[in-house]
Amino acid sequence: MKTQTETFRGYGKLFDMTAQTAVECRFPEVETALSVQACARLAGAEAGNGEVRYYGRVHFSIVYEDADRRICRAEKGVEFTAVAKDERVFPAASARAIPAVENVSVRREGASVFVTALLGADIALFGEQSFEYLSGGDLVCRREPVHVLTAHLVSGTAEAEDDFEVGAIGDILQHSETVHLTSLVCGAGTFCVEGEVFVGVLAMKGEELVSFERLVPFRMEIPSEACSPACRAEANVSVADARLRAESDEEKGKCMLAVTLTLRADGCLYEEVAVDAVTDAFSRENRVTLAFSDLVCEGAGETMRLTERVSGRAALSAPIDFSDTLQAVTMQRAEANLVHGEGGTRAEGVALATLLVRGADGGCRGVEISLPFSVAVQAERASVSVLACGMSARQREEGTIDAEVTLKFAVTERIRLNARFVAAAEAGEAVAETDSAVSVYIPRAGDGLWELAKRLNKSPEEVTASNPDLEFPIREGQRVIIYRKKSV
Repeated sequence: MKTQTETFRGYGKLFDMTAQTAVECRFPEVETALSVQACARLAGAEAGNGEVRYYGRVHFSIVYEDADRRICRAEKGVEFTAVAKDERVFPAASARAIPAVENVSVRREGASVFVTALLGADIALFGEQSFEYLSGGDLVCRREPVHVLTAHLVSGTAEAEDDFEVGAIGDILQHSETVHLTSLVCGAGTFCVEGEVFVGVLAMKGEELVSFERLVPFRMEIPSEACSPACRAEANVSVADARLRAESDEEKGKCMLAVTLTLRADGCLYEEVAVDAVTDAFSRENRVTLAFSDLVCEGAGETMRLTERVSGRAALSAPIDFSDTLQAVTMQRAEANLVHGEGGTRAEGVALATLLVRGADGGCRGVEISLPFSVAVQAERASVSVLACGMSARQREEGTIDAEVTLKFAVTERIRLNARFVAAAEAGEAVAETDSAVSVYIPRAGDGLWELAKRLNKSPEEVTASNPDLEFPIREGQRVIIYRKKSV
């Protein structure tokens, strides 16, 4: 028995990995840490034998009181290199890593303060996907389109600028940037990414601390020959550099703040390809053993966007009372996971920020506040990202903080295509041929044409030629007649 096979070759997402590493920075002569921040900027990721090495720089900033109770700031950058191990990694693969600061902790040793950032990384491996499949031969074959996802990696950079009035301020002490995507559009030869960058700023106004925020819109058009309106896409946009410049007008008592952001987008375009493969087969002369292969392809689908204003009693990292004066809410952020329950799917997580207060003794301190949330979303298998902005805090009752925040969610559907096809066929013992001129069969109700033909050991064309009035699926009580030509 002769068989024919073909080989499909494409480029796709192979698997995902996660990793963690800790990066530490030392700040001397810090009396009281008020607000700390760490942001990770990736320089590159490389696949090797059984591991992915990713590296970059963590930028630390701290706002603190010195021994004389003056508000000060300091910034430092620390290079890092980390390794994620997995025996499936090979050097020809392409690694995409997305680093994120999962937690920041502060400890004091002598006269110095050490800030430690727990750095997590989501890593996706891309590479060539190839498989062999049965395409024909001395067999009766059922051919069906088998759908697979191929991937095309794209990258691009752009700048976003904005300027706005903030009133009279002194020094800018600290700033943070968080990217929120609002639109991914695949066009003919162009991949368009739109979104907004939440910029939070902590500054001095006289002797007081003040905070303000701005949403800076951006648009990036990335050329790609592989891009078409039929593609699905996902992207990660990071802030590679942020520059803030303040210009004061003392006569008017105003300040104009100019923000310049350098953005980098790393995207993946998913294209659905149909492969004309054999999904079942049999031989009229021999019994056949079929070897099946299963292929799972993953990609991104549609993104649902949702904005919710949530409020409630916040948890505090340190006590406060009515003798404290609330000054500013800074370093707003949020994290969420999708939770499936009897009532449906919900995005559950926590909004976090640093609340800066001045005590009765005139000293400042930072109190971490956290506001849990649970928001209903329409999703089954998806990933979620969330942006926290516009957070406010109020002490209505002594010792408690009521917080309110706006949350912007992006819930991206995860697509999974399961393909099953015949990879090979092996002939076995011969099948005895019925020598009667006419046979009448009583088929099973619900059978389709292929199932009936396989049971009768005839091609679908032979079955329909002898029974042109058959309707599928088979109904109860139908009869099937098979005619066989006899040579004299």
